[in-house]
Amino acid sequence: MAAGERKDMESKVGAVLVVGGGIAGIQASLDLANSGIKVYLLEKSAAIGGRMSQLDKTFPTNDCAMCIVSPKLVEAGRHLNIEILTHSELLSLNGAPGRFTARLRRNPRYVDIAKCTGCADCVAVCPIGLTNEFNEGLDSRKAIYRPYPQAVPNSFVVTKRGTSPCKATCPAETSAQGYVALIREGRYEEALEVIKEYNPFPASVGRVCTHPCESECTRGKLDSPVAICALKRFAADWVHAHGSSKEKTGDAGDGITDRPSAKIAVVGSGPAGLACAHHLARMGYGVTVFESLPAAGGMMRVG
Repeated sequence: MAAGERKDMESKVGAVLVVGGGIAGIQASLDLANSGIKVYLLEKSAAIGGRMSQLDKTFPTNDCAMCIVSPKLVEAGRHLNIEILTHSELLSLNGAPGRFTARLRRNPRYVDIAKCTGCADCVAVCPIGLTNEFNEGLDSRKAIYRPYPQAVPNSFVVTKRGTSPCKATCPAETSAQGYVALIREGRYEEALEVIKEYNPFPASVGRVCTHPCESECTRGKLDSPVAICALKRFAADWVHAHGSSKEKTGDAGDGITDRPSAKIAVVGSGPAGLACAHHLARMGYGVTVFESLPAAGGMMRVG
């Protein structure tokens, strides 16, 4: 070993990266942190605890696994010298002992840990069910979930698996899988709200759309594609027939405190012009629509 390398190793360590948030990684982090060393605990899943948190009993004493690991979870989560990096991966490690440089990738949780209270209200309204990996596929969980009740950090995380084929194919990029799941749950008004985030004319478009999304629906590989276009039309027709339970007041831009100062003119009140005005108004812009015909709607109305 060169003299320079020996000197670097003998110098004070600035911080330590512990890879893996299982029971061994947690204990190593606690030992280092209690020695006054700053520790970064890296875990690729949404919470630390590892396999031991999944067990009921431990060998050979048959003690309760959670009774052993939960105090360590709490201590690691509260320790001032430990920074927990969940949903993270180690991409590269360069340098020499005592002077390593680690390159990490932190995957998004889609939930702000600082604001999440762990109330689980989000789980109650989530319409998407997925296989529960924590219980080895024996039951299901929602797309927004907490790995287990004692998880650290004790906040929720959203599973996102890229863009669905139906959304990628839709010209309006409508979240078809979202409103189909809500319709399955009987939540038709909420389904219509999801549709209108992308398409302000679901009843009309639901009758003329060529539905390229259905040709890409992976359900077609099993039997037949999901009737996405018909479901979109159904949601709009159902709300029109039964009325909305939500009181509508004000305009689309209500609730926006910092409105843009620019005013926008849209020439033509066809579907494209009205859709543009609709989305701009939701962003807080003042929009004026000009139309040469006596009625708005363009060819969708007079054609």
